[in-house]
Amino acid sequence: MIKKTTLFLMLICVTLSMIECRQTTSVNNKDAVNISSPEKLYGELFYEVQKNHLIFEDSKTFVDAIPKFEVSAINAKFKELVNPTDEELTTFIQQNFVLPQENPSYKADSSSINQHITKLWEVLKKPADEVKSGTLIPLPYSYIIPGGRFREVYYWDSYFTILGLQEDGKIQQIENIVNNFSYLIDEYGFIPNGNRTYYLSRSQPPFYALMISVLAEEKGDEVYKKYLPQLVKEYNFWMKGEDKLSASNSENLRVVRMANGEILNRYWDNENTPRPESYIEDIETAEKAIKLYPNKTKEEVYRDIRAAAESGWDFSSRWFYNDGNKEAGLSNIHTTNIIPVDLNCLLYNLEQTISKAYQITGNADKATYFTSLAEKRKNAIQKYFWNDKLGFYFDYNFQEKEHTNIWSLAAVYPLFFNISSSPQAVNLKNNLEEKFLVPGGLLASTNFTNQQWDAPNGWAPLHFLAIKGLQNYKQFAFANEVKKRWLGLNKKVYQREYKILEKYHVININKEGGGGEYPNQDGFGWTNGVYKKLSSEKIKQP
Repeated sequence: MIKKTTLFLMLICVTLSMIECRQTTSVNNKDAVNISSPEKLYGELFYEVQKNHLIFEDSKTFVDAIPKFEVSAINAKFKELVNPTDEELTTFIQQNFVLPQENPSYKADSSSINQHITKLWEVLKKPADEVKSGTLIPLPYSYIIPGGRFREVYYWDSYFTILGLQEDGKIQQIENIVNNFSYLIDEYGFIPNGNRTYYLSRSQPPFYALMISVLAEEKGDEVYKKYLPQLVKEYNFWMKGEDKLSASNSENLRVVRMANGEILNRYWDNENTPRPESYIEDIETAEKAIKLYPNKTKEEVYRDIRAAAESGWDFSSRWFYNDGNKEAGLSNIHTTNIIPVDLNCLLYNLEQTISKAYQITGNADKATYFTSLAEKRKNAIQKYFWNDKLGFYFDYNFQEKEHTNIWSLAAVYPLFFNISSSPQAVNLKNNLEEKFLVPGGLLASTNFTNQQWDAPNGWAPLHFLAIKGLQNYKQFAFANEVKKRWLGLNKKVYQREYKILEKYHVININKEGGGGEYPNQDGFGWTNGVYKKLSSEKIKQP
């Protein structure tokens, strides 16, 4: 017979367990997870906070906040406030939310930069998510975040982070990252920009196949077989809507039918509203845009801004009308009219990777089918992006049927994926040397704007792709020079400030990179990975 005190304690334990279950949501219990954007979660509270820069200077702060109580209870309490002042609203947020903090910088000691990077992996690592709270999409395995204001995993960043993890022998962490992205593909049909609900309308440059290739280097070709279903699902995401294309209907979602029937891809976003994480900024941009360009609607501007965010190049003159209006800035955006060279090279690689995976499984017919798709895309890349007169690859404006003529490092993707001919590689190398090479490495683009993916900034992922692409075509001397300048800049800044940054001022190596929507961030995942990978590589000789 159970004593009354024992029964009472058992009831308490059961009650506490039930309370804990209500507060904690397992990643595997999908039905219990409320996957909603911050606008839907918080309603009028979201709009009231995000339109007021006096509350938070960074619009990403509130959408990353963690609610202390049930969201419905918070929203009900907010409705009781009548025309709250800024002070009252700030107090309400503090009482009802745990505000996110930027990831603390890991202060270096006397470590070398490579030793520092090795220590940073643990600093930037997040454990598997046990709780769904606010806008975070929980992931079942540990992952590496970029750092600074970026408190979640990011899709294309992770490939370059993986390169450094590989050099440090952290193969299990690489597998964890790949498994997280595979989980996202299975759950949502694609890999979102990052594991936040406000990123569920878009992806990022499709580097998943390249991540699998790195894992296969360590664990063998069976890796391709294991992740084949997810590779195909990601491909289907990018090609969705292809069956609806025709001569009279040339565009749908992320696919575009060219005049001669070729199918190429563009960046897109499934929503045409202001980004929750940049809400007031997008509204201001759209209002300016429709004044300068009366034929555009706010919804078109929002879509183009979001599509540029999917590109990872947010933002760059790559996505702007080349109409000479330097005052227009971001309001001059038209991303969805542009077929990007980088995206189509990545999808060429995805088609090749799927073909290889099918070959390993013994499905020769499917392997041949995807090989033929890759070959068609390769021919289309050469046809639509290469400018023979200028000796360079440019993005293509399919509405105006011409190149955008924006000189950017997206042109190195065909070198990285061995799409270019040898003469093309020589011409491209000459242009890089003449137009892009500066004391700290290579410019992201040759245009000087206030956008972070333009001059005077340089970025780790673009340097890695450029150096590897040049090496593919035996342009070793120039590749070595680019690598020496880039690694030298990274090391110089580290020795001066003990920081590894998101982006760098490559023209004046004593200045910090800037531009864009937020300050330069310390951390930093992909810079760490690329530095570790390139600095561990033996110098390639001609």
